[in-house]
Amino acid sequence: MGVTATVIDQKTWQRKEHFDFFSRAADSPLYDVTTQLDVTHFYEYVKQNELSFYYSMIYATTTIMNQIENFRYKIRGEEVFLIDRLIPSFTDLKPDSELFHIVTLDLEEELHAFVNKAKKVSEEQQNYFPDSKYQSDEMIQFSCLPWFSFTNLGNELSLDRDDSIPKVTWGKFEKRDDRLLLPYSVQVNHRLVDGLHLGKLINQLQDFLNELPVD
Repeated sequence: MGVTATVIDQKTWQRKEHFDFFSRAADSPLYDVTTQLDVTHFYEYVKQNELSFYYSMIYATTTIMNQIENFRYKIRGEEVFLIDRLIPSFTDLKPDSELFHIVTLDLEEELHAFVNKAKKVSEEQQNYFPDSKYQSDEMIQFSCLPWFSFTNLGNELSLDRDDSIPKVTWGKFEKRDDRLLLPYSVQVNHRLVDGLHLGKLINQLQDFLNELPVD
């Protein structure tokens, strides 16, 4: 099933003044924020259920981001659209390879089903950068740096002021006292997404990670 896009009536759009302000005020309205997530409980959940931490975090982030309307706004030419859902697209590595490939697939309703499907698609994929049936701005672009932690991260520079693709990266979690803390970075377009919406994402995602049942 394809992604549905509905054009926004900018005459009645509540965000119109903010959209215009950041359209005028910045040559590049893209910005990123790096924070930490407490993944202590979440790590225990995926360990007990023998799930991939990486694929499970992709599922969790996509699920929460889809619940926040601003992340689903897309700039296409002179118009702004609201799409019905975002599609996870992530880098992955095959065993003994140093060359990443990009995997894109729709979100399954249930975590275990998504993790199993993501693993299967990634293992079977032959091309590094296959064509996708989804438009690029329908995706969340995910990456992971599991070899080290970080306190800040900048993505490759985009000169496209209309770029409305959320970019999410996390690193190696660190043990601090009895907690596991994950560096977590999100890049967005200020014409569409403010700090308040990033706050919703981080806080709701943290709640999601904390509420999964463990024995």
